[in-house]
Amino acid sequence: MTVKDRIKEYCKEQKTTVSAFEESIGVSNGYVNSISKSIGIDKISTIIEKYSNINIEWLLTGKGNMLKSKDTVEAVSSIVSYDPKVGQPYYDVDFLGGFSEVYNSQVSLPDRNIIVPGFDRANLWCNVTGHSMEPQISHGDIIALRPCTINDIQYGEMYAVVLDTIRTIKILRRGSSPKHLRYVPINPNFDEQEFEVKRIISIFEVVGSISKFF
Repeated sequence: MTVKDRIKEYCKEQKTTVSAFEESIGVSNGYVNSISKSIGIDKISTIIEKYSNINIEWLLTGKGNMLKSKDTVEAVSSIVSYDPKVGQPYYDVDFLGGFSEVYNSQVSLPDRNIIVPGFDRANLWCNVTGHSMEPQISHGDIIALRPCTINDIQYGEMYAVVLDTIRTIKILRRGSSPKHLRYVPINPNFDEQEFEVKRIISIFEVVGSISKFF
């Protein structure tokens, strides 16, 4: 049974039509029949929002029950996907460790994909180590990243930055000159630092973080 078949089965269970389902999630008539194997993360998020009783793992994989049990926590559960077309890639590396070697490699493959509703803007996920951004980001969390450029920097926001000798996650602020940036931690037990802009190799917007669930 495919995702398309499971959507039709769900609609039958809910005593609604496929066309009404399509309209409710903002897609054109015939969208469900056009689904081949997978469904986009944006559509998944909308389905979760509109139909809170559907078991998203069942919808995507066929595993488990169609509907969430009554004792299921109402919060939407994040799940693992082994379909490369569903979700965002998760690299099982620490950003402060070997992240750049993996991210810059053309042969490196993500460990798996994960689906986390509300993080549609993320391009990838990886681990984080260290305590400098606690309590907002804790040691052992996974972080959602989106590649950007130096020109995209919004001062006062959090970024993951690969410099020529280190990798760090900090709030970025203007430095002592236009050629420098200040890297500001959240944890008061850590000091802020300042580095030259020219030392930046890659920069990523930190879309958010969650506790590792797999």
